[in-house]
Amino acid sequence: MAKKEFPDKAALKNKDKPEKDDFGSGLRGDFSSKISGLSSKLFGVIKVILAVFILPVVYSSVVSFLNEFVQIDKGLQQFFYDGIITFLAIYLFIWEPAALYNKGHKLLEFMFSFFKPLVNVAPFLLPIYTILIFIIYGLLSIGIKSAQLLEYSLFAIGFSTILHLVFAAKTIRSKKGDFLKANYIFGFSFIFILNLTLLALGLSFIFGGFSFVDFCSTSFNIVKGIFYSVFKQLFLFK
Repeated sequence: MAKKEFPDKAALKNKDKPEKDDFGSGLRGDFSSKISGLSSKLFGVIKVILAVFILPVVYSSVVSFLNEFVQIDKGLQQFFYDGIITFLAIYLFIWEPAALYNKGHKLLEFMFSFFKPLVNVAPFLLPIYTILIFIIYGLLSIGIKSAQLLEYSLFAIGFSTILHLVFAAKTIRSKKGDFLKANYIFGFSFIFILNLTLLALGLSFIFGGFSFVDFCSTSFNIVKGIFYSVFKQLFLFK
């Protein structure tokens, strides 16, 4: 006679219990993902609004920089512009020096490895090659009094500055999930302003006619005038 098989007591005990509510947990997951998506889009809209407010600062920084830069000898100005043009020609027609940018990126990561938050943002914000060129020129100019040293330095400063801006813009633009391109508009505008400010600061140490104080003052006055005009039109101030 065959032996009867009795069902497992634990199985019988759990049989009466309702199974895990996969449907309910799925709804909770969908809800939380929707909330996360909405908050991300809301934050994106806020960054777009901030970008609109920061654009006048971009404009004022460029105008005030050019106002100071024209105080430099035209021949020396040309070396700076030649550096910019040379990089663009190489980048557009010959080779994208991404490896050069990435090495600078890694150098900044190493320099700020002691502080984790800066590791993530410093490589995008700071033009490491431009900063190094200013430092090297300052040290060499103490013992070397040569016009060629200044000319080559200005060429390298122009080259390195545009290199950083181009690849920083490319990196930010390539990021996925950028709602309304908020990260790109706001992030690159901030990077551009910071880089131009650092460039103005460095040039003020080299050229007596280039005033960093006047650069900041002119930029502030232009921004103030823009916002005053806008609010005057919006709210009909007299």
